[in-house]
Amino acid sequence: MKTIILGVGNPILGDDGAGIHAAREVKKYIDGRNIKVEEAITGGMNLLDLILGYDRAIIIDAVKSEDAQEGDVRRIPLAGFKTIHSCNPHGISLIEAIEMVKKIGDDRVPGDIVIIGIMMKHIPCEFGEKLSTPVVAAIPKAVELVLDEIKSES
Repeated sequence: MKTIILGVGNPILGDDGAGIHAAREVKKYIDGRNIKVEEAITGGMNLLDLILGYDRAIIIDAVKSEDAQEGDVRRIPLAGFKTIHSCNPHGISLIEAIEMVKKIGDDRVPGDIVIIGIMMKHIPCEFGEKLSTPVVAAIPKAVELVLDEIKSES
């Protein structure tokens, strides 16, 4: 099974870069030939393009939620992922991109897509490289969840 682990966010937008920071940590533990760890400072169609052709995609990203505690980490199946955060109001979401590609009959979409979400009440779209204290504490939890996801594959 070919798996891609994709850290999503922008590391110069503070906590929005949480997925990138977590992916960098995950990469230290990956040595399987069928597992690739990448970083993405994009969303929507561009993000979809990065996961096409894989059997499985694990996406690590900052997730805005009013119901969660800052820094909680959750495993969210794509089907349960209702909202997509983006600092770009003109793009389409990953879910919309996947639906479009499936409608045209493209079978390269991974059959299993899961989000490892680092939960936040507010995701800043302001410049700065520093992560907040709750997000720094969440990175090891996110790494652990990703490693649990791929345990049987490596």
